[in-house]
Amino acid sequence: MSSSMRHSLKSGLRSSRAQPRLLQTSSWRQSTFGSQRTFATSGMCPAINKICGSAAEAIADMKSNSTVLVGGFGLCGVPNTLINEVRANKSRITGLTAVSNNAGTNGSGLSLLLETRQIKKMVASYIGDNKIFGSQYGNGELEVELTPQGTIAEKCRAGGAGIPAFYTPAAMGTVVQTGELPTKHHPDGTPAEFSLPKDVKIFNGKPYLLEEAINGDYAFIKAFKADRLGNCQFHLSAANFNGPMARNAKMTIVEAEHIVEVGDLKPNEIHLPGIYVKRVILSQVPKAIEKYVNSKELDVSTHLASPAPSSPGNNNREKIALRAAKEFKNGMYVNLGIGIPVLASTFVLPEVEVLLHSENGILGLGPYPKKGEENPDLINASKETTTIIPGACTFSSDESFGMIRSGRIDLTILGAMQVNATGDLANWMLPGKVKGFGGALDLVSNPEKTKVVVTMEHTDRKGNPKIVRQCTFPLTGRQCVSTIITELGVFDVDWKEGLTLREIASGVTVDEIKSKTEAPFKVVEDLKIMDS
Repeated sequence: MSSSMRHSLKSGLRSSRAQPRLLQTSSWRQSTFGSQRTFATSGMCPAINKICGSAAEAIADMKSNSTVLVGGFGLCGVPNTLINEVRANKSRITGLTAVSNNAGTNGSGLSLLLETRQIKKMVASYIGDNKIFGSQYGNGELEVELTPQGTIAEKCRAGGAGIPAFYTPAAMGTVVQTGELPTKHHPDGTPAEFSLPKDVKIFNGKPYLLEEAINGDYAFIKAFKADRLGNCQFHLSAANFNGPMARNAKMTIVEAEHIVEVGDLKPNEIHLPGIYVKRVILSQVPKAIEKYVNSKELDVSTHLASPAPSSPGNNNREKIALRAAKEFKNGMYVNLGIGIPVLASTFVLPEVEVLLHSENGILGLGPYPKKGEENPDLINASKETTTIIPGACTFSSDESFGMIRSGRIDLTILGAMQVNATGDLANWMLPGKVKGFGGALDLVSNPEKTKVVVTMEHTDRKGNPKIVRQCTFPLTGRQCVSTIITELGVFDVDWKEGLTLREIASGVTVDEIKSKTEAPFKVVEDLKIMDS
């Protein structure tokens, strides 16, 4: 080869390297549910274009008996366009194993596929009040693998990261660990099959149980924005399970509210890189809100607000919540369970600054919104409408539960059905009424670092004590509760020595408390009045 030819070749190589071929977008017009925008066109066919013209096209090759990971929490961040399309193919797509925090509500979300009997197995943390979910589980139509909420998130995250299994402190000493949880029932409601016991290993003197990762065939994901490369952005608490599930499946299909040009999403605005995504469609289903809850009056000094006026008979609950608010200390990160714990946040003193954590992916939870200002992408762990305060941040469920298990949360306040003398807690199941774990098993998994306070009425509706010698209901955690607050008094819990009554409600006697408490307890010498 002559010197002139070599020079020409080198010049050509330098030129091609200096000016790489730009990826061009194809023509794409969005429907009324997305941005009103026409994309730039080019005669050059783009090398990467993951946009499908319809949900039907996106799932055309979906097979029966697949495992599908479905993002969302309640009705927030749920890929309803894809779910509806699977339902439209009910004769072709059957026998699915669906992995999701829950199954939506009756007539919405994954309940639509339960109605058509296209799901044979659910891996979920929460059944709740979903009647078709509970009915099919109870009569043996549906196999259910109840799994702690944080464990589901980590199972998906680990599987997507190439990690086949991991050890977690969540659910130690519960039916999840021992393998006594029914996964399937006979038609008469009696258990037919049970979960398998988990392997346990000690790390740094503490027991952990082994959980295997989940591997999905498909992932149905809801995003706020996506481009043709598959890059995605989530919006507020709608991130929830969508991120870890999207990274896990062989075939991740994203439905986005807005499909944007490549480059419209800045690099630091991309929450899910396109390398994980195979197909993108435009969402065709309007967003919904499961539980509208509004404030009656905002208090800007505390960033918190009272919910709608309480119903008659709630005086005990408010008394407990008022006392629980005294557990908040300046600078704390606090997680609140549903019911009385959430109510406690409305009584935080103006001079106390705390950041409220919600396990569905919010740090900096604010008050309930004013009527008309609800945001379907902003809900709390109770699936209620909420707001966030200045300085708040949102993130995915796997990161949220990482904060919890690692002890970054200073205080968690939970409701309970039973607490025993040494701090064992039962709060997720009554006999014959299985609603699911939610995030409770994770929240009590690190009591050495996260203080666990239980708020509850002293007796149940039949007058039976809820502070007992031994819990008879399935446990949420062992030796995890530090403080019990009821309408009658406040107890300190020593996991070895038992209970000590340190505060008593005005007008209540120690003898009255003893008559309504099954577990023995000591009384401090300087017994204080609870509401003083």
